Amino acid sequence: MPRILGVDIPNDKPTHISLRYIYGIGPTLALKLCDQARVDPQRRAKELSDEEIARIANILDRDENYTVEGPLRRQIQQNIARLRDINSYRGTRHRRSLPVRGQRTRTNARTRKGPRKTVAGKKGVKEMRG
Repeated sequence: MPRILGVDIPNDKPTHISLRYIYGIGPTLALKLCDQARVDPQRRAKELSDEEIARIANILDRDENYTVEGPLRRQIQQNIARLRDINSYRGTRHRRSLPVRGQRTRTNARTRKGPRKTVAGKKGVKEMRG
């Protein structure tokens, strides 16, 4: 398995698909990287020579436009920490583990909120009103 920036990319997939296993590289950037490194995106990753792998890694290392892997994760965490520190609405939502981008929370939002915590006496509200 070729290793780029400490990530093993799969052998049996085309190069432009294999590059997506690196955090921060999506479909468009993978094709652009193959073009810059003069590598055929359809060739399998196991067919790449050491020189071609080194060219791809070198492009990712030296170019400031590409933030990938560790630095990207760190940058995202710093952005979230900044939102929390300035007590913005989004920071408050992050702190409470609630949806940040305006989704409804009365129903749904189970991924962020976690498993349901049943509250006793919730169903009998209609009967008490009537």
